[in-house]
Amino acid sequence: MSIEFQIHKEAEDSQARLGTLTTSHGRIETPIFMPVGTQATVKAMTPKELKEINAQIILSNTYHLYLRPGHELIREAGGLHKFMNWDRPILTDSGGFQVFSLGDLSKITDDGVEFRSHIDGSKHFFGPEKATEVQMALGSNIAMAFDQCPPYPCERKEVEKAVERTARWAERCLEVHKHEYQVMFGIIQGGVYEDLRRLSAEQLIAMDFPGYAIGGLSVGEPKHLMYQVLDYTTPLMPRQKPRYLMGVGTPDVLFEAVARGVDMFDCVLPTRIARNGTVMTNQGKLVVRNAAYARDFRPLDLDCDCYTCQNFSRAYIRHLIKANEVLGIRLTTIHNLHFLLSLMERMRAAIKNNSFMQFKEDFMKSYGE
Repeated sequence: MSIEFQIHKEAEDSQARLGTLTTSHGRIETPIFMPVGTQATVKAMTPKELKEINAQIILSNTYHLYLRPGHELIREAGGLHKFMNWDRPILTDSGGFQVFSLGDLSKITDDGVEFRSHIDGSKHFFGPEKATEVQMALGSNIAMAFDQCPPYPCERKEVEKAVERTARWAERCLEVHKHEYQVMFGIIQGGVYEDLRRLSAEQLIAMDFPGYAIGGLSVGEPKHLMYQVLDYTTPLMPRQKPRYLMGVGTPDVLFEAVARGVDMFDCVLPTRIARNGTVMTNQGKLVVRNAAYARDFRPLDLDCDCYTCQNFSRAYIRHLIKANEVLGIRLTTIHNLHFLLSLMERMRAAIKNNSFMQFKEDFMKSYGE
């Protein structure tokens, strides 16, 4: 058995659902947020610290690991789990989003993408076969099919082409994908066009992937448009398989997507803003590097039981960040990831207790976004 998904409860007040995803490296309770470990490390965190905040699964980046240190080296090390000393599940993205984000450094054809490394300018080619081969070498539990992610805004013709390529590339990924415990998820594209989302979903569902992601959102479109796309896309996805919304990590979007039946999420946001001295709290965002907190001896969040909030004040953390001390970034990162993982835990409890929408309303009233 490489993966098994079970739904234990469906909310009475929304489409939210409580489930478990079992992999060869352990069980994941859903809905779940996955911290991002781009370079085979979640920035500023040790694997031990990730376990202490109950990170059940992390995400790593195929494009970055292919360029440095190289997938063959990681294969030689015994795979990504051994290389980074993480014995819980790992999901790897296909590298597609990063390659397309290179803009002028990349050229897309039906075969794949030719691109130049952002590190040294060297030339490379990523197609469905290569993206799959790299992920098999990494040995993640969940690999993602190589897709084309169109930007926003985007001409309909360009989105049509991306949907067509995504389906063709998904077939090519499946043809070469063979791994003892790794499974591959398909990615639904279609921009903000309902008929194209439906077409993409139908094409990929026909391929019978073990799970499906919604790609091409959180790329600059307004939130109301994102929610509209989720309204008509999520019901198209197989009920009995995990649903993953790529690249979102703010409490408001997590609540809205869980309410629409999404199970898995990832985003660099909590670690990125932590490095800029911004934290998420139950009362909303707090920019701890601001002068207002120079003599504030309260914890970042009065209602948080993370290591940071139990031991350090806003004044101390502000001092560390202003002094460019690494500990400041570590403490804000621990807090932000704990905050989101704890929020998902509270969502799961609310689904179980038939109070999800009430919890959502109460939380957002105090969070203020």
